[in-house]
Amino acid sequence: MEDELPRSTGTSPAAESTPPQQAELRQPLPHNKEIEQVVERLLRSGNLNAQIEAAKDVRKLVRKSKSSSSKTRSRLAAAGVIPPLVSMLHQPAAREPALLALLNLAVRNERNKIGIVTSGAVPPLVELLKLENGNLRELATATMLSLSAAAANKSVIAASGVAPLLMQILVSGSVQGRVDAVTALHNLSTNKEEPKLVLDARAASPLIKLLKECKKYSKLAEKTTALLEILSHSEGGRSAITNVDGGILTLVLTVEDGSLVSTEHAVGALLSLCQSCRDKYRDPILNEGPIPGLLRLTAEGTPQAQERARKLLDLLRDSPPDKKMSSAVFEKIVYDFATRVDGTDKAAEIAKRLMEDMVNRSMELSMNRMEIRASSCTPS
Repeated sequence: MEDELPRSTGTSPAAESTPPQQAELRQPLPHNKEIEQVVERLLRSGNLNAQIEAAKDVRKLVRKSKSSSSKTRSRLAAAGVIPPLVSMLHQPAAREPALLALLNLAVRNERNKIGIVTSGAVPPLVELLKLENGNLRELATATMLSLSAAAANKSVIAASGVAPLLMQILVSGSVQGRVDAVTALHNLSTNKEEPKLVLDARAASPLIKLLKECKKYSKLAEKTTALLEILSHSEGGRSAITNVDGGILTLVLTVEDGSLVSTEHAVGALLSLCQSCRDKYRDPILNEGPIPGLLRLTAEGTPQAQERARKLLDLLRDSPPDKKMSSAVFEKIVYDFATRVDGTDKAAEIAKRLMEDMVNRSMELSMNRMEIRASSCTPS
């Protein structure tokens, strides 16, 4: 998802079903003469309308070549089409065709992504994100998504002040615009150099809303929970997550139903809340019934998710932190018991089965308590 074309610029289902060998025969690489003509109109025509048509032709040449589109992108970039297309972003009438051309050149081509940024595309893209025109804003968001997938571009884009504008798309954009904004923000969050991505607490509400709506094991959920975990590292972010209707519950549900990646981030966010102030966040988390999912995660999650789940279980217990039995000690007791009963060869397998049985029993008891609580709240 971090490097996909918007739906309006992709290939048709029929074209995608064409075997690669047939596609090569039906759509050969554009001749150098075609590329030269496009470059001539972009660079030397002096006529904005001719440049707009040339920008449209760039997109057409990429799409026409289909299975050879990667080579076509490289040829067009080598011929010099990127700088004039970036310059056209400053011309109101030329913005949309220039954006579409640049977006098609950037997709799945690391060198072109870097070339677009080094040609000065980031400042005009930031300005486009400020416009009221929803279509241009979302095309600019999609372009930022693609450009931010290149490691060399992350610092330049992060330093441009784009994060608050992408968060605005999270709040008011279309479904596709919100997905693209989350992906672009996630790309920037993986930057290993300065400046690091800083998220405003106001991002919590649209992120929780997206997480509610999507499949908890989807790539979108993985990116959304990663951003929520970043938010949970600040007091403002923690308060915002808690204050969103169903915020903690949505994270708990992700722990239960998410992928390995999304469960790791979701439990990380919950742990961050509880570690920051156990007295403040323990009960709100417990009220959403997290124990079954956390117990399962200690056996089935990634190593980091398992460790986080154990720490959170320790914090959620009734006894004070300095007097409780840690989950690691509890697991060792189960393992030692299995060793005595079945020997060391089968101990790990038996211990895992015992833990799973305890998880299932805990889930049953949790469901019973929820049913009792629901029935007691039902008006007579």
